[in-house]
Amino acid sequence: MERDVTLRLHLDEDDNNTMVHAVLDLRGDHFESIGRARRKPTDPQMPVIGEELAIARALQDLTAQVMEAAQSKIHEFLDA
Repeated sequence: MERDVTLRLHLDEDDNNTMVHAVLDLRGDHFESIGRARRKPTDPQMPVIGEELAIARALQDLTAQVMEAAQSKIHEFLDA
C-alpha cells in the first residue's frame, strides 16, 4: 500500500527573525510544531540560513512528537 502524507510548513520572517509553523496530520493524529531562528545584529543578512535553522528546529520537535506517539501506541498494544 502506498500513500502520500502532507507536511505543511508556514514561514513568517522579517529582517532578524524567522518562525516556522509545521503541521502534520497522520491517520487521525495531529502534530504541530514551531521553529524559530534569530539573526544577531552583527551577522550578515542571509535569510536562507534563518529559514533552514527554523525549519530544522520545527522538524526536530515534530520528529519527537511522532516518535512519542508511536511509542505510546506500542506500549498500548503490548499492555492489551
